[in-house]
Amino acid sequence: MVGLASELERAHARIAELEARLGRDSTNSSIPPSADSITAKAKRRADRSSRERSADRKPGGQPGRKGSGLAPTVTPDRTEALPAPGDCSGCGADLADGADAGMSGAQVWDLPPLVMEKVHYLLPRRRCGCCGKITTAVPPWGAAGNVTYGPNINAAAILLASEGNVPLERTAHLMAALLGAPVSTGFVARALERFAQRLAAAGFEEAMKTALRAEEVLCADETPTNVIGKDTDAHGQPVPGSPHAVTVRTPDARLVYYAPIGSRSKTALAGLGVLDGYAGYLVRDDYAGWYQFDAQLAGVGQCAAHLIRHCKGVLELHPTQQHWAADVITPLREAAAAVTEATTDGRDHLDPQLLADLRKRYDHAVGWGITTNRHRDWAKGHHPGYNLATRLHNKADQVWTFTRNLAVPWTNNASEQALKGPKRHQAVSGYWHTLTTLAGYCRVRSYLVSTRGHGVQAIDAIHTALTALTGNPWLPTISTA
Repeated sequence: MVGLASELERAHARIAELEARLGRDSTNSSIPPSADSITAKAKRRADRSSRERSADRKPGGQPGRKGSGLAPTVTPDRTEALPAPGDCSGCGADLADGADAGMSGAQVWDLPPLVMEKVHYLLPRRRCGCCGKITTAVPPWGAAGNVTYGPNINAAAILLASEGNVPLERTAHLMAALLGAPVSTGFVARALERFAQRLAAAGFEEAMKTALRAEEVLCADETPTNVIGKDTDAHGQPVPGSPHAVTVRTPDARLVYYAPIGSRSKTALAGLGVLDGYAGYLVRDDYAGWYQFDAQLAGVGQCAAHLIRHCKGVLELHPTQQHWAADVITPLREAAAAVTEATTDGRDHLDPQLLADLRKRYDHAVGWGITTNRHRDWAKGHHPGYNLATRLHNKADQVWTFTRNLAVPWTNNASEQALKGPKRHQAVSGYWHTLTTLAGYCRVRSYLVSTRGHGVQAIDAIHTALTALTGNPWLPTISTA
């Protein structure tokens, strides 16, 4: 009987493991929402639709929300006077002899008609009386003897394809429909390539890395990408590993750097060159490839969003036996709320007693997770609850970094939001041909996202880089704040 009971217990543990694997999705693990099953996506939609609106909550924008409506400007570009009305809007009587009742006004904001202008430049040529060489005047764009699209059309193609995440072929179609510019798919690709090369020649990436290394807090994350042509080694063999896009950014959107790596390896992450000599705080998930930088850092902030998802995954294994996981989530969220309140009030630290109480509750819950799962059966290795509780215990100082330095965000959501750009581009375009084309995409995205974070409109940022004869793009500088 003892043998049968033991066998039955192992079977229950195996069933629990299989159910846990089947139940993993973006709400209880590190699986991205895009990889969720159809069932998981339907469950998310059902959860959203089942949320009840508070009886006190009115439809529309809530009190305190800044509106986005238009406000009349006191300096319009031009003013037009319209004819007086001819018929009364009330009874329909003729107003030809009606008394003057003053003047009202209305503003209409619109774009002038978009018409492609074809300019023919006459380029004077002069022969040198000394050496006899003939010199031709330089046009503001393009080269003598050529017919080329100008900077505005190039900027529109870059804006649609990169900022809008529109596939190249559809970008060409939109250019023809919207601007009357029948460009080819190849033109769009070359416009993006030329722009990336212009940024590289201006030293944009080195300036970005230098500015990032001067920041107090950085966030980092990575996501897999589809690249058809992988890098090869000295023998012509494909390099092991899956290509990824990496972002290293400030918690706000002032500086957002993207870069490609051929594999998600420790060596590839070190090769980014961003964290060389960096001594500030790094917010990240617990992927081991980032451990190599820990010794030089002032501190590491573990992403609480990842930890909460893992806690939810363990809690779903058994709502009572694993309730300790819920008891971990609660103090973390309360600590985040306390940090928000403190920063809103202009304080640079939490109340010591409040912090001590929150940490005590966290430590007690984690300790219970270790104790209750230490000898709990699992088909392979330790029980997931034990693994998570042990990790939360060993990394507790990193988990609570955001409560000691309020400039450190409690999650790495900033990085995950930044990586939505490459994911969305991949969703609509499918893949990149090589790591070189992925690098060009990353450079352009780094530039456009960071200039937007500095209040520069994308079209202006592109023009700044394109129209100068020698290339004069915006470059990040070391923050003095």
